[in-house]
This record gives sequence, structure tokens and C-alpha cells, in this order.
Amino acid sequence: MRYTFTLLATLALTACGGGSGGSNNTPSSGGVVILPEPPAPQRGSLVGSPAAVPIMVNGVAVNTLEPQQFKQMLDSAQYGASGITSTPVCAVSVQTVRYNTVGSAYEATEASAAVYLPSGTDPACTGSRPVLLYAHGTSPLKSYDMANLAGTEARLVAGIFAAQGFIVVAPNYAGYAGSSLPYHAYLDAEQQAADMIDGLRAARKAYAQVLGASKLYVTGYSQGGHVAVATQRAMQLRYPTEFSVAGAAGLSGPYALLKFGETMFGGAPTTGATAFLPMLTTAAQRANAGVYASSVDMYESRYANGIETLLPGTQSLGELASSGRLPEKALFAGNSVPQTAGFESFFGDNNLVRTAYRDSVTADMRNNPCNATAEAPLACAPVQPLRKWLLRNDLRSYGPTAPLLLCGGDSDPVVPFYNTTAAGDYYRAHKTGAALHVVNVDSTPGLGDDYAQVKLGFLAAKSAVRINAAVTGGSGDAAVRDAYHAGLVAPFCLRAARDFFRAR
Repeated sequence: MRYTFTLLATLALTACGGGSGGSNNTPSSGGVVILPEPPAPQRGSLVGSPAAVPIMVNGVAVNTLEPQQFKQMLDSAQYGASGITSTPVCAVSVQTVRYNTVGSAYEATEASAAVYLPSGTDPACTGSRPVLLYAHGTSPLKSYDMANLAGTEARLVAGIFAAQGFIVVAPNYAGYAGSSLPYHAYLDAEQQAADMIDGLRAARKAYAQVLGASKLYVTGYSQGGHVAVATQRAMQLRYPTEFSVAGAAGLSGPYALLKFGETMFGGAPTTGATAFLPMLTTAAQRANAGVYASSVDMYESRYANGIETLLPGTQSLGELASSGRLPEKALFAGNSVPQTAGFESFFGDNNLVRTAYRDSVTADMRNNPCNATAEAPLACAPVQPLRKWLLRNDLRSYGPTAPLLLCGGDSDPVVPFYNTTAAGDYYRAHKTGAALHVVNVDSTPGLGDDYAQVKLGFLAAKSAVRINAAVTGGSGDAAVRDAYHAGLVAPFCLRAARDFFRAR
């Protein structure tokens, strides 16, 4: 059965989601680690020439996707999709640029970005248009490329934004899509912000319409939600004369990264943790954070060898689990404590993380507690290296001056909603006069709710999932849980972001 209200194809949109050495923490400003600018080649400079990316329509490659063709593409991929994205009014062409950027140790590397260019006769498609800088969600596949509209995330972003007149610049991140970096700097806030900024710089060099944009917006989903907020922070604190952000939106992101990690190690892991944690620790090791001396210190021996080169790679998470290279859910041993009720499935045989390593984290949590208050959650001094890395990349560290939307769903099993509420509480306590909207799409809209249509659409989509599960003899609760983060929340938070930007 096809769904009328939602995109349920599984996106690779999940967030938490190299060598060892001592801490590389350098002097900071406002809790933000400031790293030195790298040597040549110049960051954000173009590598080669921009290239058009053909779009496949009914087996035929076209360079420009006309509005009616785009509508048909959306609805053939998922029935009723254009009702979520809105009917396309602009034609869209896809280009790709390669650019110079940096890795976690600020080593020189290359990356690529997709650029969606709208055109047409509708007023939204002509003249000076806004630019959306988009940060994508986590993928286990190194080949992941936002220039490929066959991918659900790329098609969704192009439909919601580019087909409505936004120029979209979507970096693929260093480590993906032919990048020369042999790893990905997962949730390394400083590096990922630098990568995003360099992608935008390259697009400005390549396209006059990007350089002459009317406004700049920044958003991203899941991992990309964290990256988007980190990017706005970097633009505000490091490059205030180069960039003026008209609005930013973090969507289902792990902004409260220290709280997220502590909750996980404290007994309540989340779906996908056995993949997200290795990606995060590899980034930390490459940044010389020294979260372990050897991978076998943290990971059980059956997994430790080769874990730093496993993700992103050539296999899906299901394939990695079925081949025994990662456990599907067992993050900790069955007898490891503490365990939170309802999270028993994350404890068991053939677990990923050594109990001794987990114990070192929980001991430091007791001895050097953080998250004491909403106003100063990072006013603490952990000594355990992983906690120090999580604190360094926690985004509750500044007061945004750009209007900010934080959107998510309060039953998210992948990136818990407390990331959104904790970040919202912190930013309210450090308000700078900029608008702050915190939206739970999984709530009943109230009178005068600016996001009523988004919430009603989400509730209808969730009902459709339950009905379909009942028709096919499945569990409605399980179907909603499986679709929640990527298939249900993603399109409606993206719509909320578009509404938020249009009001600015």
C-alpha cells in the first residue's frame, strides 16, 4: 500500500550521527575551540571546473528538470510526495563543484558540493534568489552524493527548496563522494563548519547567482542539524564580515552532544549507536583527541581491528551487522550496568564497547558531573577523553544572533528530543534578541500556531503509517518507530524550516 501523506522510503538521515595522541584543545573563545587557519591551498578554492549532473527521467537523462517532470518524479517515488514538498514552480538543474577544505587535524583535502539551481518564469524562480546552505544526514556509504536526485534526501531537499526558488548548496562533506580524505570528521563541529563554509565559498566563485543571492539561510537534518548550527556559530564568531545569515534551522540534531553521550553511556543508548559511536571516535582520533590509545582499549577485539576505516564505506549498516563487523544493537555487555528500563535490547552478547571503557566514562560522570543547569551545562571539567571530546563539540556554547528554528519530534528513537529542548533552553538563557522557535512536530497545534499545518500533516502521516501496518498485519507502534526519524519527521521539519525562512 502506498502512503498518501508521508515519505516513508528510508533516508540515510541519521545522526549519532585514526591515530591517537594527546588533547589538541587550543585557546578558545566563548567555549568554542579556535583552530589555526591551514596553509595553502586556499580553503574554498575551486578544484577543476563546475560540472552539470544529468537527471534521469523515465530512463532519459536531462540537464534541467521541468516543474511537471519534477512533480511526477516526486509522486512516482512516493505517492503524494508533492503534497508535502508543495507542487514545484521552478525548473531545477543540478551542478557539482569540487573545492579545497580541511580535515579534523586541519590537513588539506578536497570535497564536493551539489548545487541546485532553480529557473523558470514564475517570480520565485527569477532575479536575485535566496541561498540555502544544506547539511545532510549520516550515511554509512562513502559514495553518498547530494547531487544524485535518485536519493531520497536529495530529492526531498530539492523539492522543498530548489523547486520553490531557493538556490541550494549542499556539501557532501569531506570523506564522501570522491573526497580525498580517508575518513569522515563526524560531528567534529569545527571541521564540519569549515567544510560547509568552504563549499559555499566555492559555489560563490562558480556561480554568479550564488554570489549575488538576496539572503543566506543555513539548515540541515539529523547529523546535518548539528552541522548547520555549528556552521551558523562559525559564521557568527569567526567570519562575521564574510557571511550574514538571515536564518538558521537545526532539524533533529544532536546539539547537546555531551548530554547525548552521557545518556547513552548512562544506560539509554539509541537506535544506530553501534555505527554512530565508531564514526565519532574515529573523528576524535584524527583530531588528536586521544579517546583511546588503541581501538582495542574501547572496542571488543572482534570489532576493534579495522573499525577506524569501516565507516563510511561500501556496506550498509544491515550488511555490516549480518557480516559480523558491527553488532546490530548490542552496544554494551549484558551484565554491564547501569541499564535503563526499556533499553534492554542494547545490552547483550557480542557487544561493541568494552565494559572497562564504559566504566571509565560513567566513573568520570560521577566524579566530574556536567549538565548541572540549563543555563551553564558545560560549566564542568571532565577528565575522561571521550567526555572531553563530547563537551568540545557540544553546541550549547554561544548565543545565536541569527533567527533560529529548532525542530524535531518528541518520540525520536535515533536523536532524542532532549537535544532540541536542552539547546532551546540554553539559547533562551543566552538570548541575543534573535527569534528562537522550538517546534515539536509531534504535538497538537494550538490557537495561532505558526506551524499548525506542519503538525497536522505530521499527525496525518503518522496515522497513515499505523493504518498501513494494521492492514498488513504488523504493529502500528513498531511501524511508527521505524519510520519516525527519517521517514516521518524529516519532511515536516524541512517544511517548517522553509516556512520559518520565508517569514524572514
